[in-house]
Amino acid sequence: MKSFTEYLWFNTKTHREYINISDQVQEIVARSGIQEGMVLVSAMHITAGVYVNDAEEGLIQDIDEWLERIAPFNPNYRHHRTGETNGDAHLKSLVIHHEVIVPITKGKLDFGPWQQIYYAEFDGQRRKRVIVKAIGE
Repeated sequence: MKSFTEYLWFNTKTHREYINISDQVQEIVARSGIQEGMVLVSAMHITAGVYVNDAEEGLIQDIDEWLERIAPFNPNYRHHRTGETNGDAHLKSLVIHHEVIVPITKGKLDFGPWQQIYYAEFDGQRRKRVIVKAIGE
């Protein structure tokens, strides 16, 4: 078995942003040479997440509104006593989660219909990274 690791870097223009990274992950899988295995895609920051869902603009807006209802921006989070103002971003990240594992079959991401990988940024406008680790044969 072999493994291959690369990083994706993001510096979003907005505070919250959802970026389809499926093509970038597929390019990394291709460079890995792995034909059968899996790829781990994980946000390396606690105010961001990675998820799999449909690549549909209305759905992305629905997800963003839903997360804001669950974990709204609020100046009274206890976390803000540390001097930070991103308590809601930490909570949103917990809901989305920080990683996904996608099968690799015949050198390609083995998605179901309409599935795509997204990077979700909840405290943006600064440099952050995602690890992409392909494992297999």
